[in-house]
Amino acid sequence: MSVVSNVILNADDELRYPTSGELESMRSFFGTGAQRIRVAGILAENEKRIVDRAVGRLWQRRPDFIAPGGNAYGQRERALCIRDYGWYLRLITYGLLCGDKDPIESIGLIGVREMYNSLGVPVPGMVTAIECLKDASLALLDNDEANQAAPYFDYIIQAMSS
Repeated sequence: MSVVSNVILNADDELRYPTSGELESMRSFFGTGAQRIRVAGILAENEKRIVDRAVGRLWQRRPDFIAPGGNAYGQRERALCIRDYGWYLRLITYGLLCGDKDPIESIGLIGVREMYNSLGVPVPGMVTAIECLKDASLALLDNDEANQAAPYFDYIIQAMSS
């Protein structure tokens, strides 16, 4: 949920006007809006490039994944892995656009550990995959843009690591 939605819902729940602190958080949210939109656009427009780089780096770091018996061995398994990369990148853009990690949590992380465990996908391997996705994405951004995007990747990495 965006900062604006949170402020309005909290104020309404308490039958009050937004506080000065809440209004300041909205001002900050609007002040970074153009940059957040630009970063989300860069990631979306470069999805294939980012995913290709991240996948290549993952196979270098974890060749066991594509070796016989690995979780990404075979055409179908690799395609599913690559699909997940695009899905996580899209989640990152959702977080960027609303300036909040809530969509990442509610859409993408609830039950993710259980899902991967049930499919026999090693969660530490997914952490490595998201790290590769982060590196490939941030390489396309300037420092300010990377600083804007990095916390969303870190949030997924942390959630999968715990």
